[in-house]
Amino acid sequence: MAGSSKKSEKVGTVAEIADQFRTSSAAVVTEYRGLTMAQLTTLRRSLGGDTSYTVAKNTLVKRAAADAGVEGLDDLFTGPTAVAFINGEPVDAAKALRDFAKANPLLVIKGGLLDGKALDAAEVTKLADLESRDVLLAKLAGAMLGTLTKAAVVLNALPSKMAQLAAALQEKNSAGEAPAEAAQEEQAVEA
Repeated sequence: MAGSSKKSEKVGTVAEIADQFRTSSAAVVTEYRGLTMAQLTTLRRSLGGDTSYTVAKNTLVKRAAADAGVEGLDDLFTGPTAVAFINGEPVDAAKALRDFAKANPLLVIKGGLLDGKALDAAEVTKLADLESRDVLLAKLAGAMLGTLTKAAVVLNALPSKMAQLAAALQEKNSAGEAPAEAAQEEQAVEA
């Protein structure tokens, strides 16, 4: 009976990891050899609530990846492997992993998965170097606000320019009528 419960436990673990592969926006595969439990706990906290850091046997992770239809990661599942399943912003989680790896060189980023595409370690690092979605949206909003402000200034200037033009035309017409009236009066006096 003990063998049966271990098998059902493994099947459950594979199903859980496969589900994480399916539902995550990204995943980063790491090697954690030599890290203490306290360091792993610190890493999990730094990743935040949107990312789960799962330690499992390579055979189970390979099987789960295959069940989830994930390809291109099998070579990464060697040595003590853990996978960060990201449900939030991939850039933020990649930054947290990169920063933790800088402070704790025993954590090795092997590669990952983003939108169904396998990434190597260099691509995960590039992902970490990007600005987060919130920062990019703020920059876009700022740029749009600047453009809209310029447009508003131009549009607000149009009515005052039109008024100035109308006043100049009226002044020109008034100045042009006065000499004509004076000439008519001179002709009337001469006649």
